[in-house]
Amino acid sequence: MDFMWIDILSYVKAFVVGGLFCVAGQILIDRTKLTTGRIMVLFLLIGIFLTAIGVYKPIVEFAGAGATVPIIGFGYALANGVIKEVGKEGLYGIMTGGLKATAGGIAAAICFGYIAALFSNPKSKG
Repeated sequence: MDFMWIDILSYVKAFVVGGLFCVAGQILIDRTKLTTGRIMVLFLLIGIFLTAIGVYKPIVEFAGAGATVPIIGFGYALANGVIKEVGKEGLYGIMTGGLKATAGGIAAAICFGYIAALFSNPKSKG
């Protein structure tokens, strides 16, 4: 019985933290003139910065997928990959670490994007 409550609590934490990231993004969309692309880049850079200063790892440990799935979590994965690879390979790891850490996610995005394109019916805006 205790395990069930632990699972439910982890889902709630992931939902709340992920939802707060979404709320922040929606506020930026509604209150600023930033495009969605620029907001995504901003979140990515925030994830990298928070990882570099050691703040984001406790958030990931607390919220799990609620912190790793959004685009800010992609920045966390990039930064972690670079940090680990620099420790192993030196400065060469700056170029390879992020790619090694995120290769699976990048490949999945390309594959699923291609599959979605096969089933879509694009229309010209002209």
